[in-house]
Amino acid sequence: MIDPNLPLRTLITGGGGQLASYLVNELPSQTTIVLSHAELDITDTTAVTHAMASHAPDVVINTAAFHQVDACETNIAKSFFVNAEGALILARACANANAALVHVSSDYVFGGQSDCTPLPEHTAPAPLSVYGTSKLAGEHLIRTTGPRHLIVRTCGLYGSVGSSGKGGNFVRTMLRLAREHDAVRVVNDQTCTPSYALDVAEAMVGLIKANARGTYHVVNSGSCTWYEFAKEIFSAAGLSPTVTPVTSTEFPTAASRPPYSVLATDRMVATRGHALRTWKQAVGAYLTEIGERAPARTATPKCTAI
Repeated sequence: MIDPNLPLRTLITGGGGQLASYLVNELPSQTTIVLSHAELDITDTTAVTHAMASHAPDVVINTAAFHQVDACETNIAKSFFVNAEGALILARACANANAALVHVSSDYVFGGQSDCTPLPEHTAPAPLSVYGTSKLAGEHLIRTTGPRHLIVRTCGLYGSVGSSGKGGNFVRTMLRLAREHDAVRVVNDQTCTPSYALDVAEAMVGLIKANARGTYHVVNSGSCTWYEFAKEIFSAAGLSPTVTPVTSTEFPTAASRPPYSVLATDRMVATRGHALRTWKQAVGAYLTEIGERAPARTATPKCTAI
């Protein structure tokens, strides 16, 4: 068990990504080591062993992943090598060093559920894509390696750094499209809870300090389709393109997306005492952070007869 009164020595993999960038701000700089992919390849057993010996962390937070969902469909070996084998290598290294492993997973481990109610952690996974299957494999390998783990499933992350290798995040993509085109088409038959990486990072650190173990869902509150999310982005940013809802079949992708992957966060709330803010509040805060929030409208004063 980690003593919450002592400073944690934390090693973060996948440094430079949007979640890692916020995690750094939530942890004390003097006891936090952040390593990018160039500095630590989690699929290299020797490199991971050396990093653990050199830095002697109490906690390892793994944000490294091959998360280009469509590319995973044609890069199956790489998907499992990074998302499953890499997770196993870290889990073994942490077990040998008596360190806790915090691993970031995805709502994409779900997808085949027909009952559209928020999914608790014990829901049977049913991934529809190579990416989701490889992330689920990573979860299983971590669970079978040692008890000192915390698996955090989240959804649709967006943050100020963007998403490396994916050309940015959904919010920035919508802002760009709205400025380049008069009309935008967005999928309206996939429901989830896109989440602000800042909020997820803060909650993860809270769970770590609470010595949380097992699997937790960490997302902003509420749910929406990607079409509804886009409409809120445009409204909050003061943009007004024509937005047309389309079906997944009208907007085909290499990988199938879950039609419903809203994650229930009751377990997180029970541990931390409160839920994260709503997805609408979160996207508003994010747009403010990146300087894209439209100024608040002031009421026009009414004329008064003299």
